[in-house]
Amino acid sequence: MIINVGFEISFDSHESAPMVLMLYLHPSRELTTLCPDYLQVTPSLPVLQYFDIYGNRCGRIMAPAGRLTIRNDAVVQDCGLTDLQAPQAGQAPVQDLPHEVLLYLLASRYCEVDSELKDIAWSLFGHTQPGWPRVQAICDFAHQHIRFDYMQARATRTALDVYREQVGVCRDYMHLAITLCRCCNIPARYCTGYLGDIGVPASDAPMDFSAWFEAYLGGQWYTFDARNNIPRTGRVLMARGRDAADVALTTTFGRNTLHSFNVWTDPVAG
Repeated sequence: MIINVGFEISFDSHESAPMVLMLYLHPSRELTTLCPDYLQVTPSLPVLQYFDIYGNRCGRIMAPAGRLTIRNDAVVQDCGLTDLQAPQAGQAPVQDLPHEVLLYLLASRYCEVDSELKDIAWSLFGHTQPGWPRVQAICDFAHQHIRFDYMQARATRTALDVYREQVGVCRDYMHLAITLCRCCNIPARYCTGYLGDIGVPASDAPMDFSAWFEAYLGGQWYTFDARNNIPRTGRVLMARGRDAADVALTTTFGRNTLHSFNVWTDPVAG
């Protein structure tokens, strides 16, 4: 399966300001990218690339005052299969986990493992079978507990807020599920990228970037999605981190206003 993914985002800046851009495809997608993945910036500006501590590819620019447009248009090859399912994947004791995954058991900006959610998690899921069944039970809970509403999006909403308010957008579903996993000693990390309406009824809502998460089970990372809660086809990863704070699409060290936002994820007929 061939998928055309991309975006065009425009900002109006009040003054010149540095920006960090996390808008590239993830390096793990490099070998499946058929059309070059690079940022087109208008007005033309040099983009300094680097890799962050999570292995994400990032860019740095000095945005001028006025209108700034950033665009990317890539073509990727995908296996065309739904998310891998491994219902027998087990949960390792914390003492046996690799050093590098321990970070994903800890509290982070939006995932308050060190809160009342720990007791809630064990009361809700302590009776479930450790491993895949427990993560799936957590996804089922988050999927049913939260009402999706774009109009209720809020950048400051944490996992505990989501639990209490029972409303949010895709990132909120993932933050709650990630936190509940971590509370149950299952490493979990946040993912952002493209997910089109491939193999499912088309949505009337404007296309946006998507969030999902990965849980460490049976010695490897597996994809879960508490919002959709079904295996999906055509996920194209952009970045991973502890939560949404680590994978912000753009970070401006100054003032700006979003002018326009357009995202596409389209299968290419062949």
